[in-house]
Amino acid sequence: MTDGPLIVQSDKTLLLEVEHPRADEARRAIAPFAELERAPEHVHTYRLTPLGLWNARAAGHDAEQVVDALVTYSRYAVPPALLVDLADTMARYGRLSLEKHPSHGLVLRSTDRPVLEEVLRHKKIKPLVGARVDDGTIAVHPSERGHLKQELLKVGWPAEDLAGYVDGEAHPIDLDESEWSLRPYQQHAVDGFWHGGSGVVVLPCGAGKTLVGAGAMARARTTTLVLVTNTVAARQWRDELLRRTSLTEDEIGEYSGARKEIRPVTIATYQVLTTRRKGTYTHLDLLDARDWGLVIYDEVHLLPAPIFRMTADLQARRRLGLTATLVREDGRESDVFSLIGPKRFDAPWKDIESQGYIAPADCVEIRVTPPNAERMAYATAEPEDRYRLASCSPTKDHVVEALVARHRGEPTLVIGQYLDQLETLAGRLDVPLITGATTVTERQKLFAAFRSGEVGLLVVSKVANFSIDLPEASVAIQVSGTFGSRQEEAQRLGRVLRPKGDGRTAHFYTVVARDTVDAEFAAHRQRFLAEQGYAYRIVDADDLQAGLPD
Repeated sequence: MTDGPLIVQSDKTLLLEVEHPRADEARRAIAPFAELERAPEHVHTYRLTPLGLWNARAAGHDAEQVVDALVTYSRYAVPPALLVDLADTMARYGRLSLEKHPSHGLVLRSTDRPVLEEVLRHKKIKPLVGARVDDGTIAVHPSERGHLKQELLKVGWPAEDLAGYVDGEAHPIDLDESEWSLRPYQQHAVDGFWHGGSGVVVLPCGAGKTLVGAGAMARARTTTLVLVTNTVAARQWRDELLRRTSLTEDEIGEYSGARKEIRPVTIATYQVLTTRRKGTYTHLDLLDARDWGLVIYDEVHLLPAPIFRMTADLQARRRLGLTATLVREDGRESDVFSLIGPKRFDAPWKDIESQGYIAPADCVEIRVTPPNAERMAYATAEPEDRYRLASCSPTKDHVVEALVARHRGEPTLVIGQYLDQLETLAGRLDVPLITGATTVTERQKLFAAFRSGEVGLLVVSKVANFSIDLPEASVAIQVSGTFGSRQEEAQRLGRVLRPKGDGRTAHFYTVVARDTVDAEFAAHRQRFLAEQGYAYRIVDADDLQAGLPD
């Protein structure tokens, strides 16, 4: 037994004692291969998963390094069976590889013939390969490169993709660093991506993921397709690229519902690419419209299923995924790994906060008690109606008004899911409302007014969850959400995490109806942020003034 900060358990969980003097050292050592599950005040829980271990292998870490980290920092003897299993799991990555053959093109090669024979017997894998080249090599049609990686991962034998990438059509792109430069972690993210060829960069909201994208473009110096969540995000990307790089307006095109421009750098929305007419995707030609050398996926955790299918056919292009969280509510993290690429860089939210690059945040859950008439209506409602009833309780309106008054003069967002609830709040507060029905022009105008300080309070629907740059927003009040979505909670907190000019703390409030599914979903929504080290305080609405700091 040693005085280490880590307890390694046979169920593959790692417990890290936060107050231990070597805790930070241990955290850095296990971060490349262990997935953080929970991060309350005193003991953080990590888990060893196959995907996490394969991510580490893809990043160049071997089993010996992982074992050494566990043994070095563990307080007690590490269970031998766990070490054996860990080494066996990591050894699965790379036994199969996709490579370029001088005369047969793309091939699947194995250093372990029984493994190759095993996977070829799977009925979903057999149709994806062609003729034998030799005992350890089999031809693969280039169009099946992505599908084959997906299926191999599913059967527990992830292939290392060594087949390389086409350069794409050359196009000069430089960073204009006369008044700014990449932060150290942004440069590390670009370097990690470029060294790996393709993959995902995970950074907190407000930490400058767009700048990482710009850095990757400057490194690639090629035509680039950028896929984003909506038209507002597309125009923010465009503005940022014009400000931060050598690109001119003529070199950047927007491919959205409103415009169909194809330029050396084209920014397209997921929505337009996934639009179907008579059962066919009418805008897929965009993927072949130019010889793209780089494809960037903004908010990669939101990729809709059709984009995964399209990405399976883009494996010869370098691919960069950008996200604040790899949590997917549909559980398709493995598809991100196989089709976009492994995680190449991940920075904990609190680490970026401690460096001063994102604002510190105070997270508060305020619980309201609906009156008996509402409680009775809830109790007798059909199960599918209960969340809406609880979320839209008029009792919340008074709390929102009190919070808005408390933070008068601070840039504030009121965020929710249900339009009738938001319309009521916008009317009571006498402020603008932004929903999916608001035109892009009007949205941009209102967001610009908010950024300038002309408008200090906005009521917004879930259209403001993603890719909206409101750097001075310092208060967010959440009245309803998409059930228990952890990714949405992270994105909404992200609306207020941009660093403030005066260094002030951000405030994130969630107003919840107690003793309802609203409270249950709120607890689930908070999991990811708790894992990142954000502690929620719970305050009763009746004690609102006493429970909040001045």
